[in-house]
Amino acid sequence: MTGVLAGALGLVVGLVIGTLGGGGGVLAVPALVYALGQDARTATTGSIVIVGIISAAGVLARLRGRTIDWRTGVGFGIVGVPTAWAGSLLNRAVPQPVLLLSFAALTLAIAVLMLVKGGSSEQHADGAAVVAETGAAAGAEPAPRTAGGPGTAGATAVLAAPARRSVARRIGRIVAAGSVVGFLTGFLGVGGGFLVVPALTMLMGLSMPAAIGTSLLVLTFNSISSMGARTGHLDLDWAVIGPFAAVAVLGALGGKLVADRMSGAALNRTFAGLLVVVGLFVGVQSLLAL
Repeated sequence: MTGVLAGALGLVVGLVIGTLGGGGGVLAVPALVYALGQDARTATTGSIVIVGIISAAGVLARLRGRTIDWRTGVGFGIVGVPTAWAGSLLNRAVPQPVLLLSFAALTLAIAVLMLVKGGSSEQHADGAAVVAETGAAAGAEPAPRTAGGPGTAGATAVLAAPARRSVARRIGRIVAAGSVVGFLTGFLGVGGGFLVVPALTMLMGLSMPAAIGTSLLVLTFNSISSMGARTGHLDLDWAVIGPFAAVAVLGALGGKLVADRMSGAALNRTFAGLLVVVGLFVGVQSLLAL
């Protein structure tokens, strides 16, 4: 019966990761702890294995769709390797209640941020559409373009400085966000997708479909790094992890089909709602156990 329950839970986790590009670890850790009876440390390790397998399968399924920003994804993955290692080391030193309460608090914080940012982004998009339609109706013409001349080189040089600053800001965001996500992957065993997707949409400006595909690549990097840090300290129950991961991969492939039929705004709200439910559940359970 344990294998059957693990498979059923794996199907749900796989659907979530395939649809939303993350959130699987957010479900896998509570499922392993509360439904399958594992302690928090064993569950976080098992979750990393499961999320890593599902994410790799998701990346392969998206290779032909070109919904992965490879430069951003690889950048996130590389800078997250050392911090994921550090988070994994800290995981072994922190008591179980602290792990679960940290997990719940972070989940709720990200959910609120996504809801707030998502709402403001939709309003901004609606306003931009109204301005564009108004301009078209009034017969507005685009701003005149400056013809080339002696001052063109100077103008190009002036424009190059902001471009360089923009690239520097983008690199800085990748380093900062990738490092935080890597650390939390190792520490909480959540893969980091529920952080990567908001970071890619709100900080890097990726569309939701591109953020989902790129997130799966980052999760694969972070999972491999976190497992490397746990070598020699692995406590894996393959009777649970095996069926969980196998069925989850099938769920992830089905989740991709769902994601292809949902708008970015709907995906954003669904993801945030999932985080609220899981965060509240884990937080209440952890407080009751104190």
